[in-house]
Amino acid sequence: MNNVPQIVTIKEIIEETPTIKTFKFDWDFEKYGKPNPGEFVMVWNFNNEKPMSISQINDNELAITVKNIGEFTSQIHSLNVGDQIGIRGSYGNGFTNDFTGKKVLAIGGGVGMAPINAIATDLIKKGNQVDVIPASQTKDELLYMTSLEELGANVFPCTDDGSFGFEGFATDRTISLLEERSYDIAFICGPEIMMKGIFKILEDAEINAEFSMERYMKCALGICGQCCVDKTGWRICVEGPVFDMESLKLITEFGEYHRDASGFKH
Repeated sequence: MNNVPQIVTIKEIIEETPTIKTFKFDWDFEKYGKPNPGEFVMVWNFNNEKPMSISQINDNELAITVKNIGEFTSQIHSLNVGDQIGIRGSYGNGFTNDFTGKKVLAIGGGVGMAPINAIATDLIKKGNQVDVIPASQTKDELLYMTSLEELGANVFPCTDDGSFGFEGFATDRTISLLEERSYDIAFICGPEIMMKGIFKILEDAEINAEFSMERYMKCALGICGQCCVDKTGWRICVEGPVFDMESLKLITEFGEYHRDASGFKH
């Protein structure tokens, strides 16, 4: 772990969709540690700092996948190959990935496919059978389908508008897939209302699962308390962002609300 931003040079930029780009940069695993899928880094644009999931973990190389949704991400999107950013981390509790020979279901909604890409890639390389549901509102926003298929994943895309793959939400696609397939474990990241629906589906099917949550973060060190969740007091940056099903049952705000920088409920 590295708690001081390290200045890295962007070596490759991939325009994934009209609103999403992937940024690759070198990262010394021996010096700063090799992240596990599901962990995140703090990205510094020399003015502000935001948490970003790690989407790819290669040999001494990391990638983050960023959706352009505001001032900070717009500035990141304006960068070019050769430009620099600050990176510190990695942080958080990642996905379980110490197994082989399992049947795995990985589900990502929108840019929630970023950590899902990392865990799916890792588990395929370890000899697991991995089925992936990439979900988005429309065809143009689907992520990682080709690269995951090339690795050996079975990919079952779905879009809200039916412009590609299954027409419907990730919850609908999960239900239809479980009618014909069984799994040992599942990994999910996306909008919380989506994850809550999938939680119930997998619980009824008696499939263990891990979910990656998102909350407003400032320090990523567990000090400021900005990302604490209701009565548990758990910090998303330390005890999360990944939680198993038994832990999620204790987080009563899961799928119900989150707080902004001022603490106001949304």
